[in-house]
Amino acid sequence: MTGNQVATLSPSPGGGQEVRQEPPDATAASTEETLARVLADVMHLDHVPADSRFFDDLGADSLVMAHFCARVRKRADLPSVSMKDVYAHPTVGALTRALTTDAPAAPVAPSSPPARSRPAPAPAGPTGRARYVLCGTLQLLTFVAYSCLIAFVGVRGYEWISAGSGVLDVYLRSVVFGAAVFLGLSALPIVVKWVLVGRWKPQRIRIWSPAYFRFWVVKTLVRADPLVLFVGSPVYTLYLRALGARIGSGVAIFSRHVPSCTDLLTVGDATVIRKDSFFTCYRAHGDVIETGRVTLGKDALVAEASVLDIGTSLGDGARLAHASALHSGQTVPAGEHWHGSPAERAGTEYPVVEPAACGPVRRSVHSVTQLLSALLVYLPLAVGGIGILLAEAPQLGAVLEPGSTVLTSWEFYRDGLIASFVIVFVIVPLGFLVLATVPRLLSRTITPDRVYPLYGFHYGVHRAITLLTNRRFLTRLFGDSSAVVPYLRMLGYDLSRVEQTGSNFGTEVKHETPFLSSVGTGTMVADGLSINNAEFSSTSFRVSRTAIGPQNFLGNRIAYPARGRTGADCLLATKVMVPVDGEIREGVGLLGSPSFEIPRSVRRDSSFDLMKSGKELASGLAGKNRHNGATMGLYLLVRWIFVFVCTLVASGSAELYTSVGAVAIALGNILVVLLGAVYFILVERAVTALHPPGPLFCSIYDPRFWQRERFWKVPSETYLQAFNGTPFKSLVWRLLGVRIGRRVFDDGCSLTERSMVAIGDGATLNTGSVVQCHSQEDGAFKSDRSTIGAGCTLGVGAFVHYGVTIGAGAELAPDSFLMKGETVPPHALWGGNPARRIDPATPGARS
Repeated sequence: MTGNQVATLSPSPGGGQEVRQEPPDATAASTEETLARVLADVMHLDHVPADSRFFDDLGADSLVMAHFCARVRKRADLPSVSMKDVYAHPTVGALTRALTTDAPAAPVAPSSPPARSRPAPAPAGPTGRARYVLCGTLQLLTFVAYSCLIAFVGVRGYEWISAGSGVLDVYLRSVVFGAAVFLGLSALPIVVKWVLVGRWKPQRIRIWSPAYFRFWVVKTLVRADPLVLFVGSPVYTLYLRALGARIGSGVAIFSRHVPSCTDLLTVGDATVIRKDSFFTCYRAHGDVIETGRVTLGKDALVAEASVLDIGTSLGDGARLAHASALHSGQTVPAGEHWHGSPAERAGTEYPVVEPAACGPVRRSVHSVTQLLSALLVYLPLAVGGIGILLAEAPQLGAVLEPGSTVLTSWEFYRDGLIASFVIVFVIVPLGFLVLATVPRLLSRTITPDRVYPLYGFHYGVHRAITLLTNRRFLTRLFGDSSAVVPYLRMLGYDLSRVEQTGSNFGTEVKHETPFLSSVGTGTMVADGLSINNAEFSSTSFRVSRTAIGPQNFLGNRIAYPARGRTGADCLLATKVMVPVDGEIREGVGLLGSPSFEIPRSVRRDSSFDLMKSGKELASGLAGKNRHNGATMGLYLLVRWIFVFVCTLVASGSAELYTSVGAVAIALGNILVVLLGAVYFILVERAVTALHPPGPLFCSIYDPRFWQRERFWKVPSETYLQAFNGTPFKSLVWRLLGVRIGRRVFDDGCSLTERSMVAIGDGATLNTGSVVQCHSQEDGAFKSDRSTIGAGCTLGVGAFVHYGVTIGAGAELAPDSFLMKGETVPPHALWGGNPARRIDPATPGARS
């Protein structure tokens, strides 16, 4: 066959098929005509010219084009089309030429680790419902036993501390007891890991089996260890070494996502893992947990919000950029710089911070100072404070007296109500004084763009600023309302001249330092923005001004780096990798990782432009402010009631302690967790009773959107983390309105609109995965239902947008972004950002 001919199959006279040669021009013409007909059908048009641009001329949007791609993929006579193809070739003619002349390489296949680290088969054991119930029972008993242990130790400690004479004696006893508890809680996960597991090795663990139960116990305790609070410190790397990780000298790890199978983690000297990165050394796939190695060479860098799947590695001096991912089987060669999801070789070097003097002495002094601060200051205040309070407050101390009738008097409940009111409505506002003064004074000691050594005075100041100014309670309270603007300004943000929209920022915004965070006029941020204006090496750090331009719109889950190269009038799509090199992008949209240009806006998003100015804006904003104000009041009221209920539970446990002992305290601990779950489930059902979330396309000044904001703000999701990896998570989802099947494994998935999600039997949802049934783009809000079929797997950090259908048995690779309106065929393997089909036969290949 010659290079300029195309082979096609046609029926032969004998009933079989014969190969017929056609000129490529004829094939292209046929493909172009068929694609035009399919698009015309999707858009309900009579005719689509080959040179008409999808977005500018035809008025299509990404949702329409996703439906077009899905329709094309169902046809055997057409080549497969992805959304990236559509954006790169925005006319039928250009798309046809690309599809008929290019033969794109298959992307990475994440489903199987490389042969050298392929895990052993999962062992046999109990199956089906019996295994499911047995595992849940054991997990519940473990929680009860752990609560009893904490209660017994706490009661004995309180009795010993309260026997002290005078404040000094109480303080010294608090130091001793606090140190003992700290050491015990720190050592317990390490001991349990070595006793129950020994050394982790590449293997397959059947979910809900006895082996999985051991895995869950170790994973839960390892993540609950108080040493996790020392992330970013040499103390934390010592903790991982004690768990079996092979970590070299001078390593700095800033991510709070704790690796679970630590023996499979190898990190070379002077390597850095920055915040929000996943390197857990395991993943859930189908009905098994697969463990595998993650290997990082010397002087390597894993930047912010990246994901390392099992069976991945970086060579010495390698760099993986922010918002990137390595799929199983991928290796970054020594000295190379990669970016994207799945990662590929970058055309330029990824910027790093210059080194500074930071030797073993500095690291040791910093670690000792941290530990002494915890043992001599924080723990005595936490442990001894209760004893001092009971000793100095006769009414509270009377609860512990035998035969006490305090709890039957209305005065006690009145005082409990007052105490809870003071906590929520007095202490929290007083915290504003601290937030408005202390971080601002501390910031004067740090010079922007100056390189400082790690673990010194300036590093301590920087960490204090970060911890003080990132208060999730307050960000959630003020986010999605006009109040978030003055709040962020109080923290130190430079917001220029604000064009108030009532939705300038969502409920999840975080930063390294607010004093070097700038957002231009007219910019709106959906949610999940992380401003990374601090850069770290293994020996140094630097803070720089991070400026987001004017008239931008930022979607969800964006990690914006200090050297971001975007300017005015940009659309930054959900999970986009913001470029740090090249010219400054202006007047365009950016999508994907690595990012590529898309239209800044489409015709459908301009439907509500009349609401953006004049009387319409003033009227809509006034109504939104009133509704948001009531929502903020409900948010505080719900938390006040919860604090009051917790106070009553604690008081009742204290009274029962005089008759049944430490068991009463353990029962109180368990009740707080269970009542918290029940309480917030009831709160959410009450919020959605009259206005259940559903498909919606409206302006942000529509009362239906305001009701959705109330649904996002008033209930809580924090309690859900306690049920990750257990059968009880599915029960909670069902009570919240999720249409969920049997024996679904959820290791930490987030469902933003619970009643709009359907999940089939036996689905697997990995940690960090998200199913979000809405999108806000400038002043327009859109939402639709999403369906996850039976037996599907969502990889670690995967993001599923609205209006999506994932067929039964399909898999979405780690860190993938499945765009709105996409349809994944049954048993297909998709991955990437944006997600597209992956060929399972090509492990380790790059797209």
